[in-house]
Amino acid sequence: MATASSISPSGMQIAGKYGIGVLSIASTSAEGLQALPTQWAFAEEAAAANGTTVDRGDWRVLMSWHIAETKEQARRESVHGLHRWHNEYNVRVLGRPGANHVEDPWDLLDQVSESGAEGGGAAVIGTPDDLIQAINNLQKVTGGFGVVLGFAHDWANRENARRSWDMVARYVIPAVNGSLQPMQASADYVEANKAELIGGASAAVMSKIMAHEGAAAAMATTMAQMAERAAKRKAKKDGVDNDPAFRPGAGLPNPQ
Repeated sequence: MATASSISPSGMQIAGKYGIGVLSIASTSAEGLQALPTQWAFAEEAAAANGTTVDRGDWRVLMSWHIAETKEQARRESVHGLHRWHNEYNVRVLGRPGANHVEDPWDLLDQVSESGAEGGGAAVIGTPDDLIQAINNLQKVTGGFGVVLGFAHDWANRENARRSWDMVARYVIPAVNGSLQPMQASADYVEANKAELIGGASAAVMSKIMAHEGAAAAMATTMAQMAERAAKRKAKKDGVDNDPAFRPGAGLPNPQ
């Protein structure tokens, strides 16, 4: 069970009073993001006054985003939908406090996404890496929470919105949940010890190849072909006639 928390302290106080979870829904605004640390303090105060406890793991924070392969692409895909959503829904229909009509869609986009969810902006419009950084930063700013909820909007068309959510599932969630940490630790270890690891593996492979007459001959052929291709690429780059015949410095001649 969870209670919703918006602008007033009521939601957080109810969560603290009954020791239940809480959903911060005003975090879709810049002001809401900045108020999150203070809001959680209301829950802890209420919990202490009522002999209960609240767990940051039960705290759900709502965020807005649109993700694409590049930041420029994400901005192009969301700019006009965001503009209509803001002016026609937030301003005209809801009359949300502090929401004012903005004529220029690109100006609005900059206002909403400035610094992502790290500071002045209320949304992340960019790449998976941008969203990962924003979530991690928000964890630090708030002192920690349990769940990020993505706000479903119609800033982008259906195809682009589905691709955005797919990229969040493929790249953002594993990074934020720590699923990639063992793989990254393994990659870091190999990088730090590659001279020893790769050197030993290469020596073992070469030893096995050279101990077999057929394998050694096949390797010589492969090396000659690689050298010939490299020479052709260099000659083409230098604008020289690319004669396929063997030339000194162009690799080993084909032993066949």
